[in-house]
Amino acid sequence: MSSTTRAGARWMTIFTLAWLAIWTVQLTPVQLLLPLQLDTPEDDWIRGVVSSGLVLGIGGLAGIVAGPLAGALSDRAAPGRHRRRPWALGGVWLTAVCLVLTGFASGPWMVGAAWVGVSIGVAVSSAAFTALIADQLPTTQRGAAAAAVGSSQAVGIVVGVGLVVLLGLDIRAGYLLLAAIIAVIGTAAALILPDPPDSAATRPKRRGRKTLATLRDRDFAWMLSGRLVTNIGNALGTALFLFFLLHGLGQPSAMAQDNLLLLIVVYTVFVVIASVVTGIVSDRTGKRRTLAVAATVVQAASGVAIALVPTFEMTMVAAALMGLGYGAFSTVGLAFAADLLPDEQDHARDLGIVNVTAALGQLIGPVLGAGLVALVGGFWLVFVAAAVLSLAGGVLTACAREPARS
Repeated sequence: MSSTTRAGARWMTIFTLAWLAIWTVQLTPVQLLLPLQLDTPEDDWIRGVVSSGLVLGIGGLAGIVAGPLAGALSDRAAPGRHRRRPWALGGVWLTAVCLVLTGFASGPWMVGAAWVGVSIGVAVSSAAFTALIADQLPTTQRGAAAAAVGSSQAVGIVVGVGLVVLLGLDIRAGYLLLAAIIAVIGTAAALILPDPPDSAATRPKRRGRKTLATLRDRDFAWMLSGRLVTNIGNALGTALFLFFLLHGLGQPSAMAQDNLLLLIVVYTVFVVIASVVTGIVSDRTGKRRTLAVAATVVQAASGVAIALVPTFEMTMVAAALMGLGYGAFSTVGLAFAADLLPDEQDHARDLGIVNVTAALGQLIGPVLGAGLVALVGGFWLVFVAAAVLSLAGGVLTACAREPARS
């Protein structure tokens, strides 16, 4: 049930570390390890792009199913049992095991099968940790918690890619390091963060709502659609960065990896700035919808910039704009979603559905991007589509009404 008591710095710190670990182990393979695993010779490089897109797409599809299902089951824990902790622990451990398997896999089919397990584990643990925002925080702290989630996403990429590149790790060692990170930090966070046992007395009474009535709620549905489309736009603009450096700008592999890290650092700095600032502003003003819509316009500008001037210097500028736009949107959008939750008894399930929009964006984005690259034999159409979808996401988000503050 939603709390009226503010969480302290200890809660926020542990919550942030949990998400830092989740994002690190999810996005480092997406940005670096999987493309390196699946890259093909220069005379057949499009096949590697397509294989990478399909592996990420299939993994995203698995996460789409697993997240809301795990959330719904945790919502209905038997009285006297913990609702979120068992699912957080199970998701963390499944992620760690499957990361090890991915490191030892070879070929698109084996890599794809192992990555499905990683995606399921991430989705399950994410559903459990996300539910804590609605379970334990008042509305005046949800923007701050969402900022922790959003900024951790960007920092996690830097931590993961930076460790792999700067330590000179090969693909297998990179996966083993990621497995250790999620096993240690994820387990500690799941055990330390409070999760009071559920009881019939404290559980909100069901109000006769139909199954999945959340999806019939007008404002929640508009918010979901806008979040989905904006996330597809972001995935189009970021998921193929390494391939763009290798085959769009013709950089050697070692240079491309170093430049990818540089781009990610720029992206991260602006994601963190945007997440923190907009999280605080949205908590103080309550204008989450307005901020979210403005953020989609900034994200769209990044796609326009790189499509018009496809140079590494402009790619740096585009990474900064993408960081500003997506950092603000992911933070304010998640807080907006928590404000719009229609039923307190289904917090984890409904926020699992919210998480699905990000997972589905990661599914559709790489697959769509691979198709667009194959269609035109280059990357310009990918960035144009990213801009168009970002603007469309802003329009859809604007259709959701701002709820009254409690």
